[in-house]
This record gives sequence, structure tokens and C-alpha cells, in this order.
Amino acid sequence: MKSYSDVFSALRREKRAALIPFFVIGDPDFDNSLALVKATIDAGADILELGIPFSDPIADGPTIQKADIRAVRSGMNVRRAMEFIRQVKQYRDIPIGLLMYYNLIGHYGTEAFFRDAHAAGVNSVLVADMMIDDAGEVLGPIRAAGLDSVFMVTPNTSPERMRRIAAKTTGFIYTVSVLGVTGSRDTLSDSVQDLVRRLKSLTTVPICVGFGISKPEHARAVADAGADGAIIGSRIVGMIEATWTIPPGRLPRSPPSSDRSRRPFPRPDKAGRYVSACESACFPPFFVRG
Repeated sequence: MKSYSDVFSALRREKRAALIPFFVIGDPDFDNSLALVKATIDAGADILELGIPFSDPIADGPTIQKADIRAVRSGMNVRRAMEFIRQVKQYRDIPIGLLMYYNLIGHYGTEAFFRDAHAAGVNSVLVADMMIDDAGEVLGPIRAAGLDSVFMVTPNTSPERMRRIAAKTTGFIYTVSVLGVTGSRDTLSDSVQDLVRRLKSLTTVPICVGFGISKPEHARAVADAGADGAIIGSRIVGMIEATWTIPPGRLPRSPPSSDRSRRPFPRPDKAGRYVSACESACFPPFFVRG
């Protein structure tokens, strides 16, 4: 299974940052979600960040909240998400990180969840509602399962806490570019360059920036700031919402296969082209693509 180290080492040789698209698994349904993920892989995604839908995603803004609702109502759950990941890995050996909430892990069974996630092809798990102070609850099972750990740093994280987070991170540091929840922004936060610089002075763990990365020029700015990756979520998820136009209250509640012929998802290529544009933007200006 391809590791984060494999990817980041290769990208350093190419002098570019990783392009990391985010999807809610099962949005708008299993089959169309899988088609979208495959399209972004073909378009040049280096790593995938996938969310297992949850009823109370407190770190997420309205766009991803609505994606969680669509996915849950289409029949997605943790066990089906594991099957989804297996099918992605059968298509391409690409590193996959999960971004999710602890309630789902605890309900499944902590040790069993991390073991089954690794068996499905997951590389890392980021628990969005767990602070580094409580990380001891998951670090043992994560390491025992052979997974990498990923934790978040925000613009108001102190240097001392940055060091603690870096010391417990083996995958990459998810660097939140703005205070607040996920969502597309017109402009990139002015704090990104300084935040990346401070982290780079404290650790050699890869730094990947997310929250508010919604345009190719944002990905370019993140790469120029020295980050190892750009994570793009709400912008892509918003494309799904805009295209999958089922009236509110009429989302399918049964598995999507019976509904597929009636409501095909018409444009996985749109997300793929967007990822391709962002991937190209992740080349810093001093490197000319051959």
C-alpha cells in the first residue's frame, strides 16, 4: 500500500505540493460518489481525504453538513464506507485519509474500527472533534493497526501545542487556514504563509493546508508558502450539491442502486477538471513542468 512518505518524497523531487481533494463518502450516493472519486484520481489527485458522514459534523459548514445529510439518507454508514474505500483502492493505490468524528469510531468499537479501516486501505484517521490532550484514547489503537496519525493545527495554536501535535503526528499536520468551520472562501487567509513558516521551523512532518482552499490560485498560494499539500473540500462538494438537484425532503432513503437509472449524476468530469486545474497550480513558480 502506497504511504504518505512515498507520495511526499516523490513530490519533493518534483518540487511541488500534493493536491488532496475531500469528499463525503456516499454523496450523493454510493455509485456516483465512487465515480467522482475516480474522476479526481484520473485528474491528478495525489492523496484523498474522505469523510464518513455523521449527523453532527461540528467542524463543518453548511456545504459539507448538507453532503452528510445526502450521504446518510442514501444509505451510507461506516461498514458501507469501508467497502467504498476498498473499491477505491482496487481502482488505484492512492493514500487515503479519513476525516471523521469520534462518535462513529466509539460506536463501531475503537480497536475494531482502526483495524478494519487499515484492512480496507486507509492510511490515516483524523478525528475532528478530538483535541491533542485526549489523543491517548486513539494513538495506541491507531499505531497497533498500522495507521498514520493526523492532527490539526489552527492559526491560534500556540508554539508549545504545535510541538506536542507534531510529536504525535506521523502522517501530516492538517493546517487549518482560518478560524471557523469548513467552507469555500473568495480569498485565502493572510495568516497561511506565517502559519506554514512557524510549523516548518518546528517540525519536519509534512504540512497540508485546508479550510477555505476553493480556487486554483489558492492552491498555488499554499504551495508558494511552502506547504506540502493543499486540501480542497467544500468547493468540490458544492459542485455535487449544485448538480444533484433533488428537492429538499425527497432524497432517496434506500440504497442508491434502485435510483441510479432514474437520477444519473451527469458530471463527474467537472470535479475532475477542477482538481486537474488545482493540481497544476500546486507547482511552485520556480519549477517548470516538463
